[in-house]
Amino acid sequence: MPALAIAFFVTALLYASVGFGGGSTYTALLALAQVDYRILPLLALTCNIVVVAGSSLRFARAGITPWRGALVLTGIAAPAAFLGGLTPISEKAFLGILGVSLVLTALTLLVPVQETPKKHPTRLAGVMPLLAASFGYLAGLVGIGGGIFLAPFLHLARWDRARAIAATASLFILVNSLFGLAGQLLKGGAGRLGTAVDLGLPLIVAVAIGGQIGSLLALKYLPQRWIRLGTAALTAWVGGRLLLNL
Repeated sequence: MPALAIAFFVTALLYASVGFGGGSTYTALLALAQVDYRILPLLALTCNIVVVAGSSLRFARAGITPWRGALVLTGIAAPAAFLGGLTPISEKAFLGILGVSLVLTALTLLVPVQETPKKHPTRLAGVMPLLAASFGYLAGLVGIGGGIFLAPFLHLARWDRARAIAATASLFILVNSLFGLAGQLLKGGAGRLGTAVDLGLPLIVAVAIGGQIGSLLALKYLPQRWIRLGTAALTAWVGGRLLLNL
C-alpha cells in the first residue's frame, strides 16, 4: 500500500501540473496491483474529482473558464459518462481499453501547447460535441475523465486560448467523473463501496497532496514542456505494462 500511495502521489503531481486529473493512470496502477477491476473506476474517478476540483475552482475564480462553450461540451458528455458507468464490461475488455487509452494519452501529451491569441475555429470545431460524447462515455466506462483526450482536439480546432482550453478540460474531467461515478455505483459499485473506501482513503490523501504540489510547481518552477514529457513517459510505461500483462 505505501508504494501504491507514492505512485498515486507522483501521478497526481504530474497530471495536476498539466491541468488533468490522472484517472487513467490511477486505474492502471490499481490493475497492476491486482485490485478487483470492478472497484477500479470507483477509486480512480474519486481521485480525479479530488485533483481537478481545486483547479476548476481556481480557473473559475480567475475568470478563465469560457462558460458557454465549456458547459455545452460538458453537458453533452455528462449523460454519456453516466451511461458508460452503467455499462457492464468484462475484465479483459476493461483492461484492454484502458491500456490503449493510456498509450493514446501519452501521445496526446506530446501535442504542442502554445498560448496564442484566440483564432477563428477550424472545421474540426464542428465535431467537438460528438467527440465530447465519445470521451464522456469512455470516462464512465473505465474510470477516466476524458479531458486529456478532448484538450488536444480543442487546440487543433483553435477552439480558444490555451488557458481557456485547460479550464474547459478541468471542468470536463470533474463533471464526467461525477456522472461516471454515479453510473458505476448504480451498476453495483455501491455493494463494493466499503472495500473501495478502506483501500482508497490513503490514496485520496496522496492525490490531494500531490495535486496541490503539482499546481504549485507548474505555476512557479518547472517548464510545462518538461512536465508534459515526464507525464507522457509515465503514462506510456504504465499503459505498455498493462497491455503486455493481458
